[in-house]
Amino acid sequence: MKTTVGAIAAMVEGRLLRGDEAHELTNFAALDQADASCVSFFGNAKYREQLERTRAGLVLVPAEVEVKADHAGALVAVANPILAFDQIVRAYGTLPPPFVVGISAAAYVDPEATVDPEVSIGPNASVLRGARIGKGTRIGAGAVVGEGAVIGQDCAIGPNVTICQGCLVGDRVILHPGVVVGADGFGFEFVEGRHRKIEQLGIVRIGDDVEIGASTTIDRARFGETVIGEGTKIDNQVQIGHNCLIGKHCIIVAQTGISGSTRIGDYVVLAAQCGVAGHLTIADRVTFGGRSGVISSIDEPGGTYFGYPARTLKEDRRDAMRVKQLGNLLKRVKDLESRLGHAEE
Repeated sequence: MKTTVGAIAAMVEGRLLRGDEAHELTNFAALDQADASCVSFFGNAKYREQLERTRAGLVLVPAEVEVKADHAGALVAVANPILAFDQIVRAYGTLPPPFVVGISAAAYVDPEATVDPEVSIGPNASVLRGARIGKGTRIGAGAVVGEGAVIGQDCAIGPNVTICQGCLVGDRVILHPGVVVGADGFGFEFVEGRHRKIEQLGIVRIGDDVEIGASTTIDRARFGETVIGEGTKIDNQVQIGHNCLIGKHCIIVAQTGISGSTRIGDYVVLAAQCGVAGHLTIADRVTFGGRSGVISSIDEPGGTYFGYPARTLKEDRRDAMRVKQLGNLLKRVKDLESRLGHAEE
């Protein structure tokens, strides 16, 4: 990367508030790590102190922000600093390898698989009997597309992804390295002192424009389908159990676990390390804070919940305040006991 303040301002259609248009920029970084050669951005009010202290050569800011006068770097006002910075990173960052049509000589494609001529299949990938892959899809090295699995158009299937037999993947889906789609659900029946396996013979259906992070596992249904709705984004190391129905445009953050047969509505947010019990129903647009434990259904849409068991934000803050007051309460009780003891004497 080698550019100038003026060139960056023009690229993001920003307005130069302060600084030298000719100042050279060669990198990008967070506010607290940037130096005079870097582009950075201010997109969250909690980083206000970092904005005041940054040594960045250029900072993208909202039009209404005020910055102390002794800040040495340039300031460029944009409508959305986060999106503008993303545009710069896409232009100058480390990009994935270009899409190259073709099947590696080291890949295996079963003669009974249907593969569009305009796909890319990396070395040591396997496409098994009856599988179908749509136009413009990339299959990474070492990935496995199981028997009868279907992948739509313009998908990016990362290295070592496994899409098990019969599972269905929509268009423009991104599966990061190590994702497993369609592993057996965790189903056992305790009979005569032993855990007897219950067969998991359903599939997973993934809607269009879904993105799933590295090493996430989505279990196949015991019967019917486990469903991930259109536009949903799932972080790394998430576990979704058999027969779950996840709605459209949800956000599910790292290390969250969702037990089997739970139904989650549209636009639901599960922050990091949430745990959701099985056979529950969660209404649309509900948000759960990090490490929430969801053990009962939530029927009212739009609420925000925290804690274990998950409760409304108001209830959680009230209970947290009561816990903080326990020390003072205990001291008061001891003082009262001491006074009563002296009075009895």
